[in-house]
Amino acid sequence: MNFELSDELVMLKQMVRQFVDKEINPYIKEWDEKGNTDPSIYKRLSELQFMGVCIPEEYGGSGMDYNALTIVCEELERGDTAFRTAVSVHTGLNSLTLLQWGTEEQKKKYLVPQAKGEKLGAYGLTEPNAGSDVKAIQTTAVRDGEAYILNGQKTWISLSDLADHFIVFAFTDKSKGHHGISAFIVERSFPGFSSRPLKGKLGIRAGNTGELFFDNMRVPKENLLGEEGEGFKIAMSALDNGRFTVAAGACGIIMACLEESVAYCHERETFGVEIGRHQLVQQMIANMEAKLQMSRLLVYRAGELKNQGKRSTRETSLAKWQACNFANESANDAVQIHGAYGFSNDYPAERHLRNSKAPVIYEGTREIHTIMQAEYALGYRKDKPLRKTLPAWLPKNN
Repeated sequence: MNFELSDELVMLKQMVRQFVDKEINPYIKEWDEKGNTDPSIYKRLSELQFMGVCIPEEYGGSGMDYNALTIVCEELERGDTAFRTAVSVHTGLNSLTLLQWGTEEQKKKYLVPQAKGEKLGAYGLTEPNAGSDVKAIQTTAVRDGEAYILNGQKTWISLSDLADHFIVFAFTDKSKGHHGISAFIVERSFPGFSSRPLKGKLGIRAGNTGELFFDNMRVPKENLLGEEGEGFKIAMSALDNGRFTVAAGACGIIMACLEESVAYCHERETFGVEIGRHQLVQQMIANMEAKLQMSRLLVYRAGELKNQGKRSTRETSLAKWQACNFANESANDAVQIHGAYGFSNDYPAERHLRNSKAPVIYEGTREIHTIMQAEYALGYRKDKPLRKTLPAWLPKNN
């Protein structure tokens, strides 16, 4: 495995970093305080092709690979988690799922405009009483002639008030348990669809999060994604990509905490020396560096398997679990290094700490990933081949 970035990926990294420094960092404190973001930022993300970076060119994307997606997510989260979340949901959970499971007609209608950045995509699985326990969802889809009638509610949906398209999961046959869940492509314009924002979040305040409601909403049968009863498989395959982007983004939080802490260590003096001279501060800095490098290795390992078109559920789970834990720990240390200033929003450390908590919970809690890794190690859990897999990427970016 080659750990050197190609010239193309180096240029991409520089481009995303410049974008963050110019168009996010100067405004993020204000956006975080207000609890919203200038919507034009998503248009800029699309214009720079960050939202379709790993979608094949034939479907409107940049045609790059998972290494490129890693770089975009890491650098965006160095600015703020809200913008990595937008890529995670639009690209990881929605667009890559359409690429894997959609028909050619569905890809042309929904994937192409999303990859080009003309439309935003989102993902609707979680419900008020169904998070880790996917089988507990209550949303239903009943066949009615040439359509399905959807009724139900989704919550904690990123881009809920901004997205144009959603992949939504509902029971088409509850008697079959998780084998009775199906997936649907839903448009915001469908009669019976509505959304509302969720406020009072601990972190990721600059990002839009909310609820979706379906009231006798008619969805054309052509918008069934995959086959009836394949919804659970589709949801889990989508999470393999979503979790990957979350893990990559967690590296960005660690990187931000490290960069900001190092700068503060040179700026602040106590007892006549820079605080970076104190061994316990050095210990925290060293831990951040180690956690950043370990997280990147786990992420790039999972990404390499994805580039080869191989299933990476185990590796992605491990990367998500550890990188998110490391990000939370690094943000906590960054606050400690900043002392009293870390407790205020004069410095970004407190925002990174607040933001770092959500990824430890969503896309599979750390407890879920702990169980998954134990069951893999014990031989209780084995992955079966999916009916459809993503194609291997061209080797130019590997």
